[in-house]
Amino acid sequence: MRKFFQELKADLKFKSAGPGQKLSEPSRVPREQPKAEAAPRPRRGPTDEAQMAAAAALARMELRGKGRTAAGTRVRKELVAEAAASEKGLSVEEEDLPGPGEDRASALSVSGVYFICPLTGAVVRKDQKEKHLREAIESYFSIDPVAASIMEIHTFNKDREKVRAGVETTAKYLDNIYLHPEEEKYRKIKLQNKVFQERISCLEGIHRFFQAIGFETKTLPVPGQETTEEYYVLKEEMLTRLEDLRDYKEQLLISEPVRAQLDRQLSVFKPSPEAARFELPDDFYSLTAEEIKREQRLRTEAVEKASMLRTRAMREKEEQREMRKYNYTLLRVRFPDGYILQGTFYAREPVSALYTFVREALRDDWLPFELLGPGGVKLTDENLAFNECGLVPAALLTLAWDAAVMADVQAAGEEQPASPLKPELLSNIQTLS
Repeated sequence: MRKFFQELKADLKFKSAGPGQKLSEPSRVPREQPKAEAAPRPRRGPTDEAQMAAAAALARMELRGKGRTAAGTRVRKELVAEAAASEKGLSVEEEDLPGPGEDRASALSVSGVYFICPLTGAVVRKDQKEKHLREAIESYFSIDPVAASIMEIHTFNKDREKVRAGVETTAKYLDNIYLHPEEEKYRKIKLQNKVFQERISCLEGIHRFFQAIGFETKTLPVPGQETTEEYYVLKEEMLTRLEDLRDYKEQLLISEPVRAQLDRQLSVFKPSPEAARFELPDDFYSLTAEEIKREQRLRTEAVEKASMLRTRAMREKEEQREMRKYNYTLLRVRFPDGYILQGTFYAREPVSALYTFVREALRDDWLPFELLGPGGVKLTDENLAFNECGLVPAALLTLAWDAAVMADVQAAGEEQPASPLKPELLSNIQTLS
């Protein structure tokens, strides 16, 4: 059998050697091909592997079915671009490289998600928000250390149940001192006490709070033993300021986390056919590690659900899960004269927030209007969230005036402004590109 395969290989090698040549003939010298002058070397075509990878990527997208969100459409576009790049022999990186003078950031509908710090008034990017808040609260210690420590406790401890338990326990310590100032035992708090350790000591900022309201750390002997333990002990001078101590307790109980306010990034654009085109930055799509794992799990479930009937409850659960996918949405409102008002919102904000946003931009905020979503659907329920209306992660809406009121305004014969928007907004008008 081995001899058979050896003979077969030799025969194939002989046939692929080309036309034969007699031994008595002079040896053939291959004719040299003329070199092309200044001809560019053709780009390498796509390999079979590249074509197969692009095709496989597109096939995976088809498994997801219809009803894609804008993010899904965006991913699909990227895969289509990848396939097109492969057909031209380009890598995706080469395809995405900006040309001379081209700036990718300039094509974005908005540069990112921004927040306004309530302490400093500064506008900071989403990824710098917590760092800026920490720096702002730290700076506030030089102004009011008690207020700063309370802000630290409520803002940077994310487990709200732990904060509630720790704050209430601390309030009881302070109540005992206020109600029984003559009792020395209430003015001492053992740091190794189990309740103190489990409910209070674990909170960020709590030790700075005790120090700010007049406690100091002391090492005291344990009665009947030769060992010592650490305590928080209220300074004697604070016994004359018990009302202050009660006020500190009230502040601690009623305070809320310091929240940076979402910056709407209000913009006004001239009439443009590009109004319905959105190119969003990564801030609108970025996922945490946990969210990425969840998305992977959902993709696996989608394949399984394709072969089974889903109940109404299952469909509603899936819709709710889809609505939680985005944290922000970029909304544009097109006026009857073509001008476009743009703003950034939380995906879970109610539609009423958009009505307020538009009304505040009007020269005459009393004029009644209604907003129409994609497809001309009226947004009548202002309590619904944007993600419940399908207005995420971006949408173009249309403003329509109340016909009866506008007829009365025209009948009055008063001269109407060129645009219903405030003059200061029109002075900063931009052009969509």
